Amino acid sequence: TPSKTWKAVVRKRGWPTAVKTFRTKKDATDWARRTEDEMVRGVYIDRADAGHLLLRHAMERYHTEVTVTKAASTAKAEVLKAKNLVKALGAYSLAAITPHVVAAYRDKRLQAGKSADTVRLELALLSHLFNMRLGLVYNPVANIRKPAPGKGRTRRLTAAEEKTLLAACDAYSNAMLAWIVRTALYTAMRAGEIQTLRREQVDLAQRVVRLTETKNGSARTVPLSRAALEVMRAALAHPIRPLDTDLIFRGEPGRNGQRRPYEFRMAWKKIIKDTGLRNLRFHDLRHEAVSRLRRDRGLTPWPSRSPARATPCGCCSQGCGCCRPASSATPYAGPAQPCCACAPATASRSSTRRADRLPRC
Repeated sequence: TPSKTWKAVVRKRGWPTAVKTFRTKKDATDWARRTEDEMVRGVYIDRADAGHLLLRHAMERYHTEVTVTKAASTAKAEVLKAKNLVKALGAYSLAAITPHVVAAYRDKRLQAGKSADTVRLELALLSHLFNMRLGLVYNPVANIRKPAPGKGRTRRLTAAEEKTLLAACDAYSNAMLAWIVRTALYTAMRAGEIQTLRREQVDLAQRVVRLTETKNGSARTVPLSRAALEVMRAALAHPIRPLDTDLIFRGEPGRNGQRRPYEFRMAWKKIIKDTGLRNLRFHDLRHEAVSRLRRDRGLTPWPSRSPARATPCGCCSQGCGCCRPASSATPYAGPAQPCCACAPATASRSSTRRADRLPRC
């Protein structure tokens, strides 16, 4: 070429034209021979985009093609995760991001005090980006060790804490905060599900809420207890209700004139700070609600007051304690398993074998 470089061009029927420039003739010849051989074997991958495409530009493409198809809450969380990745690796080309680079990013984030789950989610986003077939042979994230998943939260809300929390929410200037907190505590609904509730989803006659958009994408029906029913009635009967939206918990109009769901996060943080409740997150109210529902319906036995003495579990009166699960005080605890004394004695061989497999007292 006029710039004293060598340009290799490979044209083969059924394949896109491959062009690359080199400083020496030998490098150009070797690349052309290797590229043509990959085309013959059917394993050729055009790596030109990966060599020139920077991570920050690839992430913009990911947001345009993938993130916009996800739920609003998920898309918002992905944008926040992407900012950390772009800040650290945005100047790298995709071809330059190796397992060593990704591992260094992982270690740096962990040393900065970020939780293992946060780093795992950021690496999952980066891995999904590389799986978009951007001209790379392999995914560098797949070749590194991921941080171990963190332990599940077991934060429970005591009676005194509940009284303090609800009193502070009732005293807040916006009544919707108290309604949202009580709805989460009485129905075990997620924050996003509560915020996007509309009037037509609430059936007071049937005492149910019909959710159409959930975290896992499937609709479900939430029954309303007496306390939850009173909260919904109060929210629906609020005298100050604009006519331009059917959201139950609505915010003020934005710059475009449209109303969005009420954003209560800042108010929630202020309440938690003012009341001095430590290590309490809004999602813990969902855990608390599920634990109470299972306890009240007899699905999970309540832990014994004295750990040295086992109490009868309801399925038998032996008091052996083997019917009580090991983590009965943990949220989402499963139902208790009957012990050998609870199993009905039958003369059939099959029932005897099943009884033999049950845990012994």
